[in-house]
Amino acid sequence: MRFCLTLIWHLNWMCQFLAHFSSARYTVRSFGIRRNEKIAVHCTVRGEKAEEILEKGLKVKEYELRKANFSATGNFGFGVQEHIDLGIRYDPSIGIYGMDFYVVMGRAGFDIPKRKQRKAAVGASHLIKKEETMKWFQTKYSGIITAGK
Repeated sequence: MRFCLTLIWHLNWMCQFLAHFSSARYTVRSFGIRRNEKIAVHCTVRGEKAEEILEKGLKVKEYELRKANFSATGNFGFGVQEHIDLGIRYDPSIGIYGMDFYVVMGRAGFDIPKRKQRKAAVGASHLIKKEETMKWFQTKYSGIITAGK
């Protein structure tokens, strides 16, 4: 629990948004994890701060992602092995931990299926495709997409 509290502090400091706990869905005896035990911390970041944090994460990966990092729905994600690469100070009491970044791409009107009244589906031509996101990544960040898993 102390480990997760320290992670919350680190995430709040880095993102300047409120971080939340994630609980285990089921017990895994071999890892010593019980159901509903707090095992992770996550945070949703939007706007300029999100772009700034994404820039730091991509810098660690040297702006190079695999084709498998991009989903069919136009989102992409990647992981960083060591948090100290992002500029977060090292705390000997918790050690080194990794971070996962997941970017959800959207256009205007993507919240229509989620609103309370007058819900409707997003049209097929308005959906974001994998190729569009890959092209956006290459143009905005001069990124390199490698073939791989």
